[in-house]
Amino acid sequence: YCLSKNPNAIHLLEKNLDKIDWRNLSENPNAIHLLEQNLDKINWIMLSLNPNAIHLLEQNFDKIYWNCLSLNPNAIHLLEQNLGKIDWMCLSENSNAIYLLEQNFDKINWWALSFNPNAIHMLEQNLDKINWTRLSGNPNAIHLLEQNLDKIDWYWLSGNPNAIHLLEQNVDKIIWRHLSCNQNAIHLLEQNLDKIC
Repeated sequence: YCLSKNPNAIHLLEKNLDKIDWRNLSENPNAIHLLEQNLDKINWIMLSLNPNAIHLLEQNFDKIYWNCLSLNPNAIHLLEQNLGKIDWMCLSENSNAIYLLEQNFDKINWWALSFNPNAIHMLEQNLDKINWTRLSGNPNAIHLLEQNLDKIDWYWLSGNPNAIHLLEQNVDKIIWRHLSCNQNAIHLLEQNLDKIC
């Protein structure tokens, strides 16, 4: 199940086709050749998220799941051509969709945009619309969080790879379960082995 989603496990999956979880494989960016050979097994919801599957989606337009495609960073041209099918909440989180969002400002979902690492300039200009919980997990929003310490959600900040210095200054506020997933927090975890999840 999990291996089918792993982009570095293709050689193992090719030797064990009978064990593949096709739902997860449909999202695997390195599995396009396997999916092309097994069109009947594709999960089109997950494939709509796959950044390397755009040509397959274009060939099977009627099978696209537009809410998932709205999250796909490589699907911007398809979304531009089908504005009426866009899921604007999902698009608001798509880091490659900034100019589309700027052109459709009234459709922005600010909860989702607050997590978008490429939307910082939009968030800076609309501080009253920010969702601070989601912003706390945004790796490019550290300067905004430093200026608004009282609004930080420490659960989300604990998983933010660019927030290590803030976490080091506020060890008592760390949510250790979420910090255990943070790839830049190894030194903090090594110093607190009893708190690792």
